[in-house]
Amino acid sequence: MIEHLKHKGLGVGFACRVLGLSESAYYAHKKRPKSARRLRDEQLMPLIEQVHAESGGTYGVRRITRALRRRGVLVARCTVERLMRELGLEGVIRGQRRRTTVPEPSAPRPPDLVDRDFTASRPDQLWVADMTQRR
Repeated sequence: MIEHLKHKGLGVGFACRVLGLSESAYYAHKKRPKSARRLRDEQLMPLIEQVHAESGGTYGVRRITRALRRRGVLVARCTVERLMRELGLEGVIRGQRRRTTVPEPSAPRPPDLVDRDFTASRPDQLWVADMTQRR
């Protein structure tokens, strides 16, 4: 974020004050070497992108994990899931999503007697119910 603001012409000090950080913490973070997890992520990201592209953008987390393991890359499914989210990749969802309730637009709605204010000053003043249907 600070790098983005720096490229826009704002100073590091101003950006740190706005974000509530100290400048010394920012510069210490910049000098710190990358963690082992970050280095591994940077190795895995191109592989994940490659497998996803080879599948025509259809593979999801589970299939990409299996494909990487077939190639000899040991990786956890949750790691692939996190990196795919970071890369903005997702698999194709087949079929229709189930929709349990389709409201009729012209159906009468019950009146909102509490005007969306659910605070009560005494017990038994206000009763609220939830009519959620689960399947």
